[in-house]
Amino acid sequence: MRTTLRALVAVALLGGFYLLVGLVVAAAVVIDVALIVRGDGQGLQAAIAITLVAFALIRALVVVSRQQMGEPPGIPVSPDDEPALWQTVDQLAEQVQTAPPDEIRIVGDVNAAVSEDTKFLGLKATRRRMYIGMPLLTTMTVDEMRSILGHELGHYSGSHTRLGAPVYRGRTSLVATVQGLDNHPLVRKIFVGYAKFFFRVSQSVSRRQELEADEHSVAIAGRAAASSALRKVHGLAPAWGYFIENYARLIGPANARPADMFGGFHSLVSDPVRQREMAAMISEEREHSPYDSHPSLPDRLANIERQPDRQIEPDERPAIVLLRDPSSATQKATEWFLSEEALAMPTASWEDIVARGMYVVSNRNPAADLALLGQRLTGAPHPYLDTAFEAMLRGQSEELRAALVNVEGWPDDARLLDHVIARALEAALIEHGSAYWALSWSSQPRLLDLNGQELKLDDFAAAIVADPASQVPAVRDWLTRSGIGSDYTPQYSLDPARSADAQPTA
Repeated sequence: MRTTLRALVAVALLGGFYLLVGLVVAAAVVIDVALIVRGDGQGLQAAIAITLVAFALIRALVVVSRQQMGEPPGIPVSPDDEPALWQTVDQLAEQVQTAPPDEIRIVGDVNAAVSEDTKFLGLKATRRRMYIGMPLLTTMTVDEMRSILGHELGHYSGSHTRLGAPVYRGRTSLVATVQGLDNHPLVRKIFVGYAKFFFRVSQSVSRRQELEADEHSVAIAGRAAASSALRKVHGLAPAWGYFIENYARLIGPANARPADMFGGFHSLVSDPVRQREMAAMISEEREHSPYDSHPSLPDRLANIERQPDRQIEPDERPAIVLLRDPSSATQKATEWFLSEEALAMPTASWEDIVARGMYVVSNRNPAADLALLGQRLTGAPHPYLDTAFEAMLRGQSEELRAALVNVEGWPDDARLLDHVIARALEAALIEHGSAYWALSWSSQPRLLDLNGQELKLDDFAAAIVADPASQVPAVRDWLTRSGIGSDYTPQYSLDPARSADAQPTA
């Protein structure tokens, strides 16, 4: 009841925001009319200022009102598509004494959520949707998944979603209004203060609602499963971000897509090293803000421990068993997650994606840039990598480094030439089949030779830059023994468009 009253206060504050906008607009109209009636021009500057403010406010609200929500995210699954999943949700909805959702959608994120389309400020509900993240289905147990679904259905049971849409739209309107008042600092300050107060109240309501939903989670699955699921989600969320940033980002450079995106993520979070990292992240204390939408993890875990426990028969099976055809479901989720451009690419294993992607990201440009700039400095007929070493023998190392910055756009750094040479030597080995980037779920990809030994060329490259006279002959000899002749031309430097871009202009 107390949470409902707080939610109503948030809606009342939203109404106050629109009232504040109305008062400013009304004041502008009154001042403008008075100025016209008097006709003496007094107060013209003030009238112009408040009229501009009124137009800025109206424009911000019009922009927000015209924004379309668009198609809900995810893949809709019907009871015929996923009977076990729907049966589980229906049973849990009955336990928390609420109506089940009208739609279930599988999304590609470490998240589960519910929404409710409403009318008349939440007085009338029209359609309920539940969103379930495929990464959760591939990493949780059935007990943990039931806990998560029970939490989300608890939001329905507590009518938390009824006022969610208007409050969310109010937040959007407030942000747009504040942004539209950049040229009116005094009025903007008033609306910023009001927005902060509104956000503090509305986010306080959200935090209380999360604790209430956690209580439903315990009632459904027991304290152990509720705590375990909550801890897992807090560890999986940053792990998913890391997975996207360090693995999925290689899809484009590799020009290949994984058949199963989420299988890769499962491999990542199943690695013992990653599990220890996630456990460390979960235990880290995070500074709490009054604008947070969720309570802190310790507060939520403490709240769970205060609830009466429920003895249930454990079900430690992977939650993916709730799907009728897990392989087909993860493939469809992968296809939904990837862009149309990525879907047009051929499929490949994660090993191949990492090997090819890392070469493109780390090695292709350095090798081509060095070869093209070496050709330019020495006047050689072809962009051999060896021409860069020849330029260094001629005392042109600094010119080579400057050209990397000024011609090719590399960031200016004292160790730039060291770095580019190391990556170019790696490219030479990779292109000759003597080395490859190896997938590792426990660490960054590593460059290995054919015997599985890791190659680290940074110190070698630094020595070449420090003493070209003695080290260039050494690197030439090393390349020859590796089957790489002085006429080696990096593949990318032969691209006509790439070569044209790198040529000096008259």
